[in-house]
Amino acid sequence: MGRSQSLPRGGDPRFGPDADDSGCPILHVDMDAFFASVEVRHRPELRGRAVVVGGVGPRGVVSSASYEARRYGVRSAMPTARARALCPHAVYLPPDFARYSAASRAVMQIFRDVTPLVEPLSLDEAFLDVAGARRLFGPPAAIARRIRERVAAEQGLTCSVGVAPSKFVAKLGSTRAKPDGLLVVPATKVLDFLHPLPVSALWGVGERSTETLRRLGLATIGDLAEAPVGMLRKALGEASATHLHELAWGRDPRRVSPEHVEKSIGAEVTFDADVADPLEIRRALLALSDKVGARLRRAGQVGRTVSLKVRLADFRTVNRSRTSGVPTDVAREIFDTVWALYTALDPGERIRLVGVRVEGLAAAQDTPRQLTLGAPERGWREAEAAADAAAARFGRSVIGPASLLGGRDGRRNENPPRP
Repeated sequence: MGRSQSLPRGGDPRFGPDADDSGCPILHVDMDAFFASVEVRHRPELRGRAVVVGGVGPRGVVSSASYEARRYGVRSAMPTARARALCPHAVYLPPDFARYSAASRAVMQIFRDVTPLVEPLSLDEAFLDVAGARRLFGPPAAIARRIRERVAAEQGLTCSVGVAPSKFVAKLGSTRAKPDGLLVVPATKVLDFLHPLPVSALWGVGERSTETLRRLGLATIGDLAEAPVGMLRKALGEASATHLHELAWGRDPRRVSPEHVEKSIGAEVTFDADVADPLEIRRALLALSDKVGARLRRAGQVGRTVSLKVRLADFRTVNRSRTSGVPTDVAREIFDTVWALYTALDPGERIRLVGVRVEGLAAAQDTPRQLTLGAPERGWREAEAAADAAAARFGRSVIGPASLLGGRDGRRNENPPRP
């Protein structure tokens, strides 16, 4: 289910905070307007105001909006320009991912204090299996209340929790509980909860699939559950038909998996105006490499494959990658590879977006470093580790590649970028 999916808030006494939670070991905890809420916590004077976090340029996209902004129709993934038209009086802020990551770590620790079976989905949401925590903390709904109270008291943030027999239903429950709510879907009432909901509430049903199903006369999950599977296969294909049919009957056997491993770490930037200047593109790739390297080191990961993404002015997207025998988390090495990929690509056209990604990840502590003959005892890795320590204390904006520092206040550094 997409982040923008909206379900009506509770009101049915069968599905509320006091409903029967026996047979409901799964919690889905979702922070409310997380990025915006963290910004309001950091700037208390913004409390009660419309706050929008995201790209602030003409091509920016909304990452998070406070509920005061949502009343005007502002939603995540919406172009910032559209958000400004809907809510011109809102406070628009660029994202501060270091701040959100710190808040996320604190919240996830609260979850892990209850159960080791925590499966983060992103910075602001996670599944918990609390079956083994009942003896210590009571039934699932009581555990959900305890988590909400701790998050509010210790972090000054609110969250919504769905309690259900399965991950899929728990996630729907937290969505329906928003904002700042708790909803229990009893094991005996799952179909009563699911079947009136629109088909778009199902995982894997986007706008195109929704339209396909509606053309077949299938508007609700109940309609889809009763539809012949053969008809679904013809319309959606074998895999999708089977997947959606199972979900429509409340069947979701997936377990909470705490061993969530990132498959890749990346970053990208959309330029405010299409760019043709190689120096500007080089600076962007250097900044992205610096960001990806820092994220890799923070996650304790290294990767073997470096990928470049280029979106041209006509929206054509080109991807190139190179795999090395030696994994890395060093921004200098990432940049050298990605710049070589870009130079070989030689798009010769104006660029709308560039991205850098490192794949083939492994734990840095389990990956031996390959020594290079004649290499200095201390090099780029040590320099970047020192930069990480300084950034942790003073903020990322105070340190970085020298060629980027001249542009932090809006003035252009005319020297060619060098990491």
